Amino acid sequence: MADVLFYLSLILIWIMLLYHMFLMQGGFHHYLTYEKVLPEWTKQGKELPTVSILIPAHNEEVVIRQTLKAMVQLSYPKHLLEIIVINDNSSDGTGDIVQSFSEQYDHVHMIETKPPFAGKGKSTALNEGLKASTGEVICVYDADNMPEQKAVYHLVLGLLNDPKAGAVVGKFRVINAAKNLLTKFINIETICFQWMAQGGRWKWFGIATIPGTNFAIRRHILEELGGWDVHALAEDTELTIRVYNLGYVIRFFPAAITWEQEPETWKVWWRQRTRWARGNQYVVLKFLKQFMKLKRKRMIFDLFYFFFTYFLFFFGVLLSNGIFIVNLFVDLHLSVGAVALILWGLAFFLFLTEVMITLSIEKTELTKQNILIVALMYFTYSQVWIALVVYSLCVEAKSRLFKQEVKWYKTERYDQQQKKSG
Repeated sequence: MADVLFYLSLILIWIMLLYHMFLMQGGFHHYLTYEKVLPEWTKQGKELPTVSILIPAHNEEVVIRQTLKAMVQLSYPKHLLEIIVINDNSSDGTGDIVQSFSEQYDHVHMIETKPPFAGKGKSTALNEGLKASTGEVICVYDADNMPEQKAVYHLVLGLLNDPKAGAVVGKFRVINAAKNLLTKFINIETICFQWMAQGGRWKWFGIATIPGTNFAIRRHILEELGGWDVHALAEDTELTIRVYNLGYVIRFFPAAITWEQEPETWKVWWRQRTRWARGNQYVVLKFLKQFMKLKRKRMIFDLFYFFFTYFLFFFGVLLSNGIFIVNLFVDLHLSVGAVALILWGLAFFLFLTEVMITLSIEKTELTKQNILIVALMYFTYSQVWIALVVYSLCVEAKSRLFKQEVKWYKTERYDQQQKKSG
């Protein structure tokens, strides 16, 4: 019996590894081809639409000044652009900083959330911002983001030239990647997400996920959908599925780049990633219940991918690790010793290979230091993720069982500026 369970766990792990190798190939191909459309798109000279940038901000005085400095330098016609900061129940100097920018720049505005909507989280703040906006296109950025000058222009260009695209998402990079070992882990994780999960799925399946920042969506789609789901901690993933179900696609266009902060301590990382994991678990359970009602079967595939990731894959890893640990103290009569070692060794090699190839896409990231960090990630960061997913499942189950109110955790910001690398 132990042998059967062990082989089952290895099958689950290898399915995920091979799938990500497949995604890596698609992401690399997308990297080689995505810019080829730019000359033709630019040459067509289509009339640019009005754009509203929504920036939800709750106690963001540490970062909001740098964010707004980047926003007012965007290469997009100012008469077609409005930047709306949603000051969501801030108790620090966020409002004063935003007000100073609004006095300097006519296209910068601030709105304040009012009870009963104040302090309820990102989705509620975005819905309030949507009501106050006028743009034909809505862009969303987090309050710690520094988009590159052409980021919004490239997002809009994607919408203008792809009528099937309901939303266009860009690429984000880690501005504090060099701070410590944790931020180096996150930097590698982020690059892999961009080019595997986003670039690879877009290349092979025409699927991408709306992230929490650096994306543009057609206003009429948001209005038809009724805005963001205020019960979703992963409001971006939840919105993704509803956009696809309307019959649109979401295009990944990495020419649009923003730089953002990431957690610098494990405590902040744990709380942020728990919110992410709980949010994605909520989305999976919400839409699997509506399985038969989904019109676009393409998203059913993606739902199963999320289900596999947050439930089956981590179950396989836990089962494998559990059998290994128990066998150290109790003889389970395993007959797969040599096979297990070979498969584990190959899994580690495959993990290294796919991450290294993905890192090579970003010109400055394939370094000797990063090779060592990736090897270390396999035995540390990846294992902590497993514990986090189990923890988040328990928290989400408790929340549903006792019908607790969903509480939004805002990630801590840091007063610093890092040199952009790559």
